[in-house]
Amino acid sequence: MSREQRAQVDAMLRQPRRAGPRSVEELRAGFRALMAGMSVPDTIRTSPTTLGGRPALRVEPEHEPRAGAILYFHGGGFVFGSPETALSLTGHLVARTGLTAHSVDYRLAPEHPFPAAIEDTLRAYRDLLDRGTDPSALAFAGDSAGGGLAVTTCLAARDAGLPLPAAVLAFSPGLDATRTGESMETKEGIDPVFTRAALEHTGAMYLAGADPRQPLLSPAVLADLTGFPPLLIQVGSNEILLDDATRLAARARAAGVDVILDVTADVPHVFQAFAGRLDEADEALDRAALFLTQRVRTGRPALAQ
Repeated sequence: MSREQRAQVDAMLRQPRRAGPRSVEELRAGFRALMAGMSVPDTIRTSPTTLGGRPALRVEPEHEPRAGAILYFHGGGFVFGSPETALSLTGHLVARTGLTAHSVDYRLAPEHPFPAAIEDTLRAYRDLLDRGTDPSALAFAGDSAGGGLAVTTCLAARDAGLPLPAAVLAFSPGLDATRTGESMETKEGIDPVFTRAALEHTGAMYLAGADPRQPLLSPAVLADLTGFPPLLIQVGSNEILLDDATRLAARARAAGVDVILDVTADVPHVFQAFAGRLDEADEALDRAALFLTQRVRTGRPALAQ
């Protein structure tokens, strides 16, 4: 493992910030600046599109894509982020798999609180199905809040009677709005990205008074995962969200779901974004790409333009 690389990433993420809660505008600008520094492969091409009435970004390999697609949900605590800020992640998945990715620009809180994001991601999935995409040739994927959306969109699709995707991939997913995981306490201070206070600040914007004790907000503790497709959850051991991932994996196993819980030691939240700077990031992306290519095997590429 790359001890020096991990120490450098940790130190970068711990650079001093202004004390106290930041405004929505500050959160959005800061996240854009952070993610603009992440590597994006030069072997992809992007184009704007729409899915389910929302803007989206189509990310393709520079050469002919293989059959199949990824429906991607970006991170940002449901308050910030965009398909552009997630391009390091979607780009590396596309470059490694040869699949086309569709990254959805779902509505954000506080302007559009729960359940707006899930409504948008479910509409995007319906749109792909309506355009002729074979669900067995499609995977859901996402990071952080988007990793949570990959799970909850699958729940919503199942409950709506839609066919489910071939697989679900979640990077450091947020899966418990009740904030009851032990790692919320045991990893406080070890996590260089989040504190409980920061999560509760953005979480309150998304909840807008909604009860967090429901499956679409806290699937790690409340969701019935019966019938779920194969699931890969990647998480770092330094995250206060670690137990969101471990508890969802336990629920998946109990429901008879094919699940892989992939925990990398001493790395931060969504460490995969540090591809090219952190060996563990590239290795995790390689494992994620293998998972996707093993499960997304047949069908036609998604038709969205």
